Amino acid sequence: MRKSVTVFVFVFLALTVVPGGIQQARAKADPYPAMAPVDEYFMSNDAEIALARSAAPASVADGAAVMVLGRQGYTTAVQGKNDFLCIVGRSWAKATSDAEFWNPKLRSPNCFNAAAARSYLPVYLMKTQLVLAGKSKAEIDQALATALDHGKLPALEPGAMCYMMSKEQYLNDGAKSWHPHVMFFAAGDVPASWGANLPGSPVISGHDPDARVTVFMVVVRNWSDGTPGPPMER
Repeated sequence: MRKSVTVFVFVFLALTVVPGGIQQARAKADPYPAMAPVDEYFMSNDAEIALARSAAPASVADGAAVMVLGRQGYTTAVQGKNDFLCIVGRSWAKATSDAEFWNPKLRSPNCFNAAAARSYLPVYLMKTQLVLAGKSKAEIDQALATALDHGKLPALEPGAMCYMMSKEQYLNDGAKSWHPHVMFFAAGDVPASWGANLPGSPVISGHDPDARVTVFMVVVRNWSDGTPGPPMER
């Protein structure tokens, strides 16, 4: 995390002093300017169910409900026996401002607890329907903002969290599988409330402007299958 910040600062300085740097960086910063052919975002149901379940330890995921992506959005493929719901997020789980919003390679297995499934996941499910309907980023932003402003999407519930411990996750072209971690959600832009992103703090945070929440990430030792994750950068 700290290394990523350093690299960003270096790149910014390079753009301000190197002729042509802005044009070159724009090309690199926007590698996915439009949605790929829709079929590139789909998986077979069996593969998607298995990948979704890999988000959490078997003690959680084996009894979880599972949703899979279809041409009209997500539908329930497996009924749950506990209060968890597993799903494989696609690139539009990111903010519309993210350079990889349309990256068809992204697969982010999540296993949400009941609070997150009821109150955080609906934002992503709505984004998915808008994406599959061919809406632009601007139209997606406007539709989400209107839905949140008018109470058509639920308010975030206390205690909302999810597991992201899949060894097979592909979070972006740079980090790829990154680290096994768990995530917690809080309303607003409030990283200071957890001491996130401070030197020595194990808590990393990012603001999700589309859902209007702060996502707190805590890296854990093992992947969901029990094998060790990579060492954390310092």
